[in-house]
Amino acid sequence: MKSLFRKIIKKMGDEFLTIPNMLSIFRIFLIPVIVYLYCVKQDNIMTFVVVAFSSLTDIVDGFIARRFNMITDFGKFLDPLADKATQFSIIVCLITKFKIMILPTVVLVVKEIFSLVVRMVVFKRTERVDGARWHGKASTCLIVATIMLHLLWNDIPAAASVGLVLGCTAFMLFSTTLYMIDNFKALKDEQQKA
Repeated sequence: MKSLFRKIIKKMGDEFLTIPNMLSIFRIFLIPVIVYLYCVKQDNIMTFVVVAFSSLTDIVDGFIARRFNMITDFGKFLDPLADKATQFSIIVCLITKFKIMILPTVVLVVKEIFSLVVRMVVFKRTERVDGARWHGKASTCLIVATIMLHLLWNDIPAAASVGLVLGCTAFMLFSTTLYMIDNFKALKDEQQKA
């Protein structure tokens, strides 16, 4: 376990100071602002604006990373961490008004804990860090769209809310399954090489 953390820390030191990574860290710092605006100020519009700005920085950091060859293994860990932490925080805030949000919250927590454990095992054995796949990006888009609609449409009909949340949750489970298949395949390939 110590050797795994040494590898991760070394990669962090080598790859930390890039613009995409700084933007991911900035998104993490926006989380308390989002929680304050929604829970304390109860200002859905300003919350929506800050969440939209956070999502925009996510798009920009991905573009910069690809365009200027700043893709790093550390960034592949940090970017989804910033995304999931932001999504989790907003969904938990929304639970105060929309109890159905408990469902994606539980799925998100279980999915991320399981994914983190599997990714660490894959990294330890292969030193490979996979970036986002199409289904992961689609899942993020669905989560963000669901969040945004619930922020803007405070009195959304219950049927529409439940339908959106169930569809989003189902796709999250689908995406998680595909990620797990990819990671277990990477482990199997590594064992066959050994």
